[in-house]
Amino acid sequence: MGAVRLGAHVWEGLMSAETQAKLLPGKPVADAVLADVAQRVAKLKEGGVQPSLATILVGDDDASAGYIRIKQRQAGELGFVSPHEHLPSDATQDDLHRVIDRLNADKSVHALLIQYPPPAHIDYDAALMSVDPDKDVDGMHPLNLGRLSVGLPGARPCTPAGIEALLAHYEIPVAGHEVVILGRGATIGRPLAMMLSQKRPTANAAVTVVHTGVPDWERYTKRADILIAAVGVPGIIQPEHVRPGATVIGAGVRYEGRRLLPDVAEEVAEVAGALTPRVGGVGPTTVAMLFRNAVEAAEKASR
Repeated sequence: MGAVRLGAHVWEGLMSAETQAKLLPGKPVADAVLADVAQRVAKLKEGGVQPSLATILVGDDDASAGYIRIKQRQAGELGFVSPHEHLPSDATQDDLHRVIDRLNADKSVHALLIQYPPPAHIDYDAALMSVDPDKDVDGMHPLNLGRLSVGLPGARPCTPAGIEALLAHYEIPVAGHEVVILGRGATIGRPLAMMLSQKRPTANAAVTVVHTGVPDWERYTKRADILIAAVGVPGIIQPEHVRPGATVIGAGVRYEGRRLLPDVAEEVAEVAGALTPRVGGVGPTTVAMLFRNAVEAAEKASR
């Protein structure tokens, strides 16, 4: 995946608390993943298989519609076809499930995305449960999380998979090191803990999951070799919560209007050895992993 080679003297420099943290942008990681996806899409098409990623949008939220357009444009650039279903804001749960059932049954559709969040009256979890697990491009269907838990192949949650890929790309030592994840959510914290503790060259860590319900959570974060913040509380990670020289991954954000507020305070760069940037860190890798899941679904269907 085009990993950056870091010699021992370089790594020691990254891990020195006397210098500003080395930034770990997600774009080079995403570019490498998407280049691989494009090659795999081309190979499928040469074999007569047209990879397809279908999208569903319920309602008329401008931001959600914008995200769908971005994903469809990216899909087209990679060689996917991307049929789209737009339901009105007053669509019922049954309306949504009928569309999902139709796309599940359509053998030309390999992967399926329901844009989140839907309108308040729509039960997103129920909709996700009705998606064919083999077409679940987000990797969040309970069956896929179960497959992850026992190490079976299946779609992986996109943000955790992107974080593992980011660490691997920059050759940050993970195996045998202590990883602390602040946040126990179903989309990042819990699946990421499973992934990074599994026996693989890019994982195999000692993983601790802690959360803000633990009064002295900083006791855990201060001992981490790799600290991953995934709670969605702006600025919760301050310099005093980080071991000097540690790698810090900011995975949690909150929006105030159009302003993005990350979990990790900017001052952490003065303590950390390596750090994802405020913008353009985990985000690009998350999108890249969505398309990796999509091409893997098409490959599985074509076997």
